[in-house]
Amino acid sequence: MLAQYDIHYLDVGTSGGIWGRKHGYSLAVGGDGDVVQQVKPILESLAPSPQKGWGHVGPSGAGHFVKMVHNGIEYGMMQALAEGFSILKRKTEFEFDLKEISRIWEDGSVVRSWLLELTGAALEENPRLTGIAPHVEDSGEGRWAVFEAVDLDLAAPVITAALQERLRSRDSESFTDRLLAAMRNRFGGHALVSTPGEDWPMKQG
Repeated sequence: MLAQYDIHYLDVGTSGGIWGRKHGYSLAVGGDGDVVQQVKPILESLAPSPQKGWGHVGPSGAGHFVKMVHNGIEYGMMQALAEGFSILKRKTEFEFDLKEISRIWEDGSVVRSWLLELTGAALEENPRLTGIAPHVEDSGEGRWAVFEAVDLDLAAPVITAALQERLRSRDSESFTDRLLAAMRNRFGGHALVSTPGEDWPMKQG
């Protein structure tokens, strides 16, 4: 409607977080190609370099769609790193130095990545992650990517599982897990673990 007045919109799916100001932003641009060319100098100045980290990916809406999928992939990568380091931490007999392992993987490994570097930095600063609640928010793009996968009849199990784990992390009083424990107690007599400060009204077994 506004194009007839020579007013144009570009949607620019942007990644880089708080570090983008220092290292440049990843920019997936959607919109009319001629308009993209008009603002090319701006995009080149915001990207990591004029030739890298940005591009015109399609018509209006394409830029934000690419960013949405990008964030879904990010969910899966983050979840895999977190689970892997949790396994290493739990294997106490080896007394692993998690920061040292992250450093080793940062060069030569197929899992080397900026996310791994950031993981290593977090572990170096706070090895036991003291004071950090196990509560992970999402900004919406991951769940939108899952919805799109369903609409396209496409399986996306890793992204979906990572999203579900984020949702699960916010439930400090999980009724689901309480009910699972109650079921195990009923059919198998498995012991129940009481929540501090709460009385357990059900009979054992």
